Amino acid sequence: MDYTVLENTETHSYDSLKEEFSLAVLLGFSNDRKWLPSKFFYDDEGSRLFAKITDVEEYYPTKCEQEIFETNGSKIVSLIGDAKTNIIELGAGDGRKTKILLSEMFKQKKDFEYQPIDISTDAIVGLSSALEKEFPNLKHHGVVAQYIPGLNWLTQKNEGRNFILFLGSNIGNFHTPDAIVFLRTLWNSMNDGDLLMIGFDLKKEIDVLLHAYNDSQGVTSAFNLNILTRINNQLGGHFEISNFRHFGTYNPHLGSMESYLISMTDQTVRIDALEKDFHFAPFEPIHLEFSYKYLNREIKSLADETGFEIVSSFKDSKNYFVDSIWRAKKN
Repeated sequence: MDYTVLENTETHSYDSLKEEFSLAVLLGFSNDRKWLPSKFFYDDEGSRLFAKITDVEEYYPTKCEQEIFETNGSKIVSLIGDAKTNIIELGAGDGRKTKILLSEMFKQKKDFEYQPIDISTDAIVGLSSALEKEFPNLKHHGVVAQYIPGLNWLTQKNEGRNFILFLGSNIGNFHTPDAIVFLRTLWNSMNDGDLLMIGFDLKKEIDVLLHAYNDSQGVTSAFNLNILTRINNQLGGHFEISNFRHFGTYNPHLGSMESYLISMTDQTVRIDALEKDFHFAPFEPIHLEFSYKYLNREIKSLADETGFEIVSSFKDSKNYFVDSIWRAKKN
């Protein structure tokens, strides 16, 4: 298995994760408006539950993006051109959509190497092993690092054009000012003419959004509540999970879905690792996540503000989701 762990990378060892998680819980629960970072959804059980979410009937983003790749894979690859290409994916994922792209790259006889970046060594090894079985001739090199250091390292050593993938609707978890900073940082790591393919969840009927984030099977609820189970398991928390309810709502002022856990009773919860008790009033919310939705003009504005030009955009048949391909402009 060919991969590089960058120096000074804070890999996901149990101790480093526990320390980071402890600090986040302390800060979030000490705030007047309690919150927890959504990045801590994804322990083993959280990752399993999220994979299950992508299969529930109401949750459209994964299905829509899958359709985009299946319908437009050949067009996407044709935009890359004939020069040697490095396909750099931010986040290893499960490879579902990546496999479609790689298959089309082989079909069109492109000269390319696949380079996933992820903070987790297990994620890099797992994805690469799965892809090797399906594509035994695949040239690939994984990087264990945070996105930006990993991207900097790759673009400085790579020959040929870079085609960066930031799929799903991950950009939606950033507030707009933070999205601008993130995309500008990506731009700084790219060479003139490099391409970025980025997924955006589009604004749509609010009922569609509400059903997607409050599915009838309760998988999203279990996914969000699992963060309390993680606190119990890893930090010695004493949460009674049944005392909380998942609540997903749409904020029309922000254009964002928001996820909360709601305390259903007056309760005080001890967290042993923090040696501290936290009080939760009846119906007090814990904010977990923003998921911003976009209009086409907002996507164009984001590209313009961060040094990119839109090359092409591909939507699903319902116009729920778009994968937009941007070119870095430096000259």
